[in-house]
Amino acid sequence: MKLPVCGVILFSLCLHQAHAQNEVFLCVDERGNKEYKNTGTTKGCKKIDLPGMTIIATPKRAPVAASSTSAKGASGDFPKVDSEIQKARDNDRRQILLDELKSEEEKLAGIKKTYNGGEPERQGNESNYAKYLDRVAGMKEEIGRSEKNIEALKRELGNLK
Repeated sequence: MKLPVCGVILFSLCLHQAHAQNEVFLCVDERGNKEYKNTGTTKGCKKIDLPGMTIIATPKRAPVAASSTSAKGASGDFPKVDSEIQKARDNDRRQILLDELKSEEEKLAGIKKTYNGGEPERQGNESNYAKYLDRVAGMKEEIGRSEKNIEALKRELGNLK
C-alpha cells in the first residue's frame, strides 16, 4: 500500500517540478499526514530543495529498409498471395466452417432432445423445484445460443466466394 502511494507522490512531484520548476513545500498536519504543496502558507510546511530534472533524449532509430517486392510483383506494401494458395485457404476455411456447423447442429439436437419441449426429466439432485426451473431456463438459453451460432455460421458460409 505504501509503495503505490509513494510512487504517486513522487510522480506528482516530478510532474510538478518539470512543469513549474517552482518551490515545493512538505506540509505535515496535526495527524501526521504528509502532503506536498507548491505554497507554504499552511502551518507545518517546510520548503524542500529538489534537484533539477535531467532529461536524456533517446537515440534516433535508423529507418527500416523497405522489403523487396516478390518476383510475382506486389503493388506498394500490400502483400499479394498466389491465387492457388488463396483458393486452398478459402477451401480450408469453408471446411472448418462446415465442421463447426455440423458439430453445432449435433449439439443443438442433443440439447433439444434433453429439453423435451420444455419439460425435461427431473434429476435426483433436484429435490427443490427451483433447481429444476433453473436448469430448464439454462437449457433454453443454451438452445437460443446454439441457434444463433448456427445462423452466424450459415451467414459466414454464405459470404464465402
